[in-house]
Amino acid sequence: MLNIALFGPPGAGKGTQSKKLIEKYNLTYVATGDLLRKEIAEGTALGIEAKNLIEKGRLVPDDMILQIIEKHINTNTNSNGILFDGFPRTYIQAYILEGLLMRMHTSLTCLLSLEVPREELIERMLKRAEMENRSDDTLEVIEYRLLEYETKTTPVIEFYKERNIYYTINGVGKVDEVFERLCQAIDNSLTKQWMNVVLLGPPGSGKGTQGEIIAKRHALGYIPTGTLLRREIKEGTDIGHRAKPYMEKGEIVPDEIAVKLIERELHLTSKVRGFVFKGFPRTMVQAYILDGMLKKLNSSVTIAIELKVPTLECFKRLTMRAKTDKARTYDKDPELIIHRLEEFEQKTSLVKQYYKNQNKLIKVDGTGDVAEVSDRISEVIDKVARMGR
Repeated sequence: MLNIALFGPPGAGKGTQSKKLIEKYNLTYVATGDLLRKEIAEGTALGIEAKNLIEKGRLVPDDMILQIIEKHINTNTNSNGILFDGFPRTYIQAYILEGLLMRMHTSLTCLLSLEVPREELIERMLKRAEMENRSDDTLEVIEYRLLEYETKTTPVIEFYKERNIYYTINGVGKVDEVFERLCQAIDNSLTKQWMNVVLLGPPGSGKGTQGEIIAKRHALGYIPTGTLLRREIKEGTDIGHRAKPYMEKGEIVPDEIAVKLIERELHLTSKVRGFVFKGFPRTMVQAYILDGMLKKLNSSVTIAIELKVPTLECFKRLTMRAKTDKARTYDKDPELIIHRLEEFEQKTSLVKQYYKNQNKLIKVDGTGDVAEVSDRISEVIDKVARMGR
């Protein structure tokens, strides 16, 4: 998901730029003031409660604002992300937003702050007050609003500076010029984000071939659990001796064995901006384990790509592989092949559902020649990258 917080003092042009951003990137627009007024106008339970507080001169509490935001997001599920306008306004709300997005298995991509000289802001707002007949927008009121903005948002800005996702944008110039600067900052922030791909598919679907190609093409680390285990077996390591009985039967290796290997690879491959995981996770427990390992790196699974190949086609491919020098022990026994295909369906169905529930599962046609399948996968990865994970 592409999640943006748009900052800027009154008169900076946030409203104008918000409209252009949500249209270009297909984002859900979250302007807390607008949403609050909508709830009050519609007479909802939240709206009535908020109205009573406002009439008593009290501020609407953060927990109520959060409920309104969540309600709006949950009714707009077909967008590529969220544009927050006017939220977070305080240091506490910055933490609230972080928790909200974490619950959605995502995070804030960037905070964009429109910078306009104070004199120009005052000039813009006085002109707007005259055009729109806003008698309450006096010079004194405008200066107070600008001071309040600076006082409240400084701690929030520091919060996001520490996370290296804060961008200042020159807000002076024509609307399209400012918009172009915003888009450039968004594109720059996307290149800094990690891309972690889980490659799913039955035995014989081509995960190994495609995983290697995709990792190289997108400059990602490649972690093929099965290949790593076979290397350990060949080298006669302790891990190899422990894994061998399971590998010979085509069974899932105990988690403690696989996890040590994956952790080692994650630390050895430190200069990449993400990984392609092949052969892991295969169970729900392993899906949780992978979440934990990536969390230690301040990252998470970006997408799970399932290669869709008919079972009969997979069986044919594995039977053919048994006749080559790439044959595995379990390729030579038809019963073992069938067992592995059945096990995939039984064990991995929950994993697929896990990623589907997070809107991270994408199915890709795995039939055709290698280059065609690679191009399909790359197209998906590029699209997800543009959407901001």
